Amino acid sequence: MSLPAQKILIIGGGFSGMSAAILLRKLGADVDVVEIDENWRTDGAGITVSGPSLRAIEAIGLLPEFIEQGAMMDGIEQYASDGTLLAQIKTPKVPGTEITGGGGIMRPVLAKILAKATRESGANVRLGVTFKSIEERGNEVQVEFTDGSSQAYDLVVGADGVFSSVRKAVFPDAPTPQYSGQGVWRAVIPRFGAERSMMYFGKQGKVGFTPVSADEMYLYYTEKRPDKKRIPDDQLLPHLKGLLEEYTAPILVRIREHLNENSAILYRPLEGMMMPRPWYKGRILLIGDCVHATTPHLASGAGMGHEDAVVLAEEFAKGGDLHAMLERYQNRRWERCRMIVANSSRLGEIEMTGGSKEEHSQIMALSLAALLAPI
Repeated sequence: MSLPAQKILIIGGGFSGMSAAILLRKLGADVDVVEIDENWRTDGAGITVSGPSLRAIEAIGLLPEFIEQGAMMDGIEQYASDGTLLAQIKTPKVPGTEITGGGGIMRPVLAKILAKATRESGANVRLGVTFKSIEERGNEVQVEFTDGSSQAYDLVVGADGVFSSVRKAVFPDAPTPQYSGQGVWRAVIPRFGAERSMMYFGKQGKVGFTPVSADEMYLYYTEKRPDKKRIPDDQLLPHLKGLLEEYTAPILVRIREHLNENSAILYRPLEGMMMPRPWYKGRILLIGDCVHATTPHLASGAGMGHEDAVVLAEEFAKGGDLHAMLERYQNRRWERCRMIVANSSRLGEIEMTGGSKEEHSQIMALSLAALLAPI
């Protein structure tokens, strides 16, 4: 097979970068991956994964590992803070597959699954290293690395996340991530009998939880906050318990009483951005959160990165001119990613303003239905 590019560098060893490395190696490309974190860590609690995102994970070849180490489920239930049922959102099987409507897994667990597959694919992974300079010279990109080495590539893929250094270097005028006005709290707790994803709406926030293994689930709370100030570690537990005081649904009362110093509580501000096309310049392409970072309201941030890798590999496999391939790739991804970023932002606005719960449910249902379409 004659590929549009044979020697490829992927900058960033996150979900998008690892997924792309695995699939491009399957096509026979020579792939280097550089990851600035020498320990290749992925922090965080759990992650909710939609059925369409599971379809992408299956295309990467890792669905059996996900099923073994995560949790699979159907449906999303929405409640008022006192436990009154507001809506049941169906999450049907992905058309043409036996993939269930969704799932959950611990983020570090999924990262380890991907990292193992990346190494086994034959990709050359270099940790504690990133680029120092990138310069396109004719039919190649010359990259100088922070360890003093340099190499020429046919294609460079920037997959270094929402605060991408590749984007800053190659597209200095690109938009930057904007704070949404919400922060998300996460914690790891027992399942307390939960069988699916559930959400409870408060006055200016939303709490929910998703099973991530046979005996654990992760809790998330989206809070309206005026700024991005860091919250000291010793205030995380009391603050989260305080946020949950207004929720009187029995399961949330149990959860609040259970929360303790071992609940792995995390907080981070929510930011997003959608970079206008083009997503490539010459032989340098941006994927994942570099170009379409979304808030987590539709459980599709990581999933969009997995899908990016699948579509990139599909277009790559068609062969032909590199720039024509990059154009096809970005045009296939544009509307789907734009919809996720825009609708996730709107869901956050509804939560912060105490807006229509009916609109919230409708946007979620329509978005999840749209994601079932082929990528």
